[in-house]
Amino acid sequence: MRLFIILFFVLCTINLSSCATRVATKPAKITVVKKAPRHYKIVRVKGKRYYFWNGNHYKKTSRGYVIVRV
Repeated sequence: MRLFIILFFVLCTINLSSCATRVATKPAKITVVKKAPRHYKIVRVKGKRYYFWNGNHYKKTSRGYVIVRV
């Protein structure tokens, strides 16, 4: 019985002191605009090209335009 209690205590200690943790995160919600409207403006910030319309900056990708923070 004494051996069982010691083994149980050691087993619990090993399981509770694990360094690995699992963090679950939700993927960011990204809106892709397929086609830019006619009234967009091209803006250069630090040498990079962005498209500005509707109060937001967009970056051109292979899927379309994605909102970015400048």
